[in-house]
Amino acid sequence: MSKSVEEATNSLRKKSPEPEALQLIPEAMARKYNAIPLAIDGNVLRVAMANPSDILALEALASWSQMRIEPEASTQEEVLEAIDFNYKAYDEIEKQISSISLSDGIKADKQLIIDTATEAPVAQVLRLIIDEAVKARASDVHLEPGEDKLQVRFRIDGTLHNMFSLPLMTLTPIISRIKILANMNIADHHRPQDGQFSVKTKGRLIDIRVGIIPTVCGEMAVLRLLDKSRATLALADLGFLPESLSKYESMLKVPYGIILVSGPTGAGKTTTLYASVNSLDQVARNILTIEDPVEYRFSDINQIQVNPRAGVTFASGLRSVLRLDPDVILIGEIRDAETANIAIQSALTGHLVLSSIHANDAVGVVLRLIDLGVEPFLVSSALIGVIAQRMVRCICPTCSRQVEASPEERMIYSQEMGEKRSEFLQGSGCKSCANSGYWGRIGIFEIFCTSDDIKTLLVKGTTANELRSQAIKEGMLTLLQDGMFKVKKNITTPAEVLRNAYSVG
Repeated sequence: MSKSVEEATNSLRKKSPEPEALQLIPEAMARKYNAIPLAIDGNVLRVAMANPSDILALEALASWSQMRIEPEASTQEEVLEAIDFNYKAYDEIEKQISSISLSDGIKADKQLIIDTATEAPVAQVLRLIIDEAVKARASDVHLEPGEDKLQVRFRIDGTLHNMFSLPLMTLTPIISRIKILANMNIADHHRPQDGQFSVKTKGRLIDIRVGIIPTVCGEMAVLRLLDKSRATLALADLGFLPESLSKYESMLKVPYGIILVSGPTGAGKTTTLYASVNSLDQVARNILTIEDPVEYRFSDINQIQVNPRAGVTFASGLRSVLRLDPDVILIGEIRDAETANIAIQSALTGHLVLSSIHANDAVGVVLRLIDLGVEPFLVSSALIGVIAQRMVRCICPTCSRQVEASPEERMIYSQEMGEKRSEFLQGSGCKSCANSGYWGRIGIFEIFCTSDDIKTLLVKGTTANELRSQAIKEGMLTLLQDGMFKVKKNITTPAEVLRNAYSVG
């Protein structure tokens, strides 16, 4: 008898398939029939399937494994997730590495170019590493040379994980292969280089941004994986609370002015800016962007790449853009006084300007503009509002359970939410989340709107504390409060919110 879908799904997430069972069915066949072997029981192979009544699939699996198949119902999503997680390419990587032969350990660059361009093992190793990173939901791949090995690390949900190591002799061929794909100078081993290339994996087109820099042990490479499907996220998918989303959407409806997004590297600023632009009418408006680099490309938006060597900086590009009849201008980042002043002037002359800027919190953005030399009365006139944001990890739904909170967590939660609570949902760690207790990330936000009272404070001259107090009085949720609301909804943990937001609370 086959189990119910729900029971099979739980079994699939919480129990690891037996290695012996996995060896009976190759990954290609598992993907073809949406099935994954779970366990061997005598002459019976238990298999989780998206369609357990598929007679052709059952016959094919039985013929290949030479065993009787006992199907268990599951969802297609769960089966694919299990296939991605359990079929690792590490054995295949080792097989390809054994085919890479460096007779003396060193080759001339000219010969190395030929090998990396045509020899399958090097190309296959790099491709398998990228495939594994995509499977693991990694945002970055680190290839870090040591004294005796090449360490491969993936950044998953904002945290680096050691995945596996390769022999040090593979470093030069792999780095050279990356340089060829990214159109870098393969003969230059002493200067930093950057580039970009694209690959198609698991039916998805992934843009890969590459940075290479020499270290004392050899050249280190970091590959930033940009999944184009992530670029089409709507504002509602980013993690805004309903009232916060309504407030931000109202800010976007203002015809002209400037909206700024703040946060550290990796806080999701670009994703928020893209989602904001995508929510606007792209047919009736001329939308221009100036970015460094252009991470995702959109068909209905005119995007400009910063190129200092060609004289295209944020400031010079912004001046040129103003002559192209724009309605909406997205500036990748405000880094200097010149860009800040031109952006403010653009906002005052009938354009909607969106940009990112580095500051600790929303109020800090306002003071940062003033520090960059923008007059307070211009800030009060042009600024529509500010979003400060962070990314927090979500609790893994597979291994979540109620856990006794620490005294600090209980105290902070009580202060921010006005209610006492001693237990919170937390992930205990399982195979689905790589024993981290977290799966995926969501944003926490602090939305600062420039009301008449705040504009008056700015013109008169004010402090950060006065601005923050007035904003909170008018209903602004701090990053810490927004995070604790997500704790209350069992989305994340107090520890995760404190790790990301406590310093600015």
